[in-house]
Amino acid sequence: VQLVESGGGLVQPGGSLRLSCAASGFTFSRYVMSWYRQAPGKERELVAVITSAGGSTNYAESVKGRFTISRDNAKNTVYLQMNSLKPEDTAVYYCNARISMRTYWGQGTQVTVSS
Repeated sequence: VQLVESGGGLVQPGGSLRLSCAASGFTFSRYVMSWYRQAPGKERELVAVITSAGGSTNYAESVKGRFTISRDNAKNTVYLQMNSLKPEDTAVYYCNARISMRTYWGQGTQVTVSS
């Protein structure tokens, strides 16, 4: 199983970024996918979840209405569209998959929101 995140960077408050997570080594379309984030000095937290077919999503209260999780099962990729970014969104963002009672993580991508 391999999860590779991309799309992070430095953005001003109010700006947007789109994160991608390319998955391989498993049947992507069968599994729920999630995005987590970890800010300096804080615990890793769940940001968004999407079901295997993409029909249902769920979000942390802090990002509702600003972030959108989606997936393309033909491309084995899950996305996180982040709009109206705030300084408190600064964190390393991780892609997550739970497969056969095991949890897999990507290497993370840094998102920094600062003027």
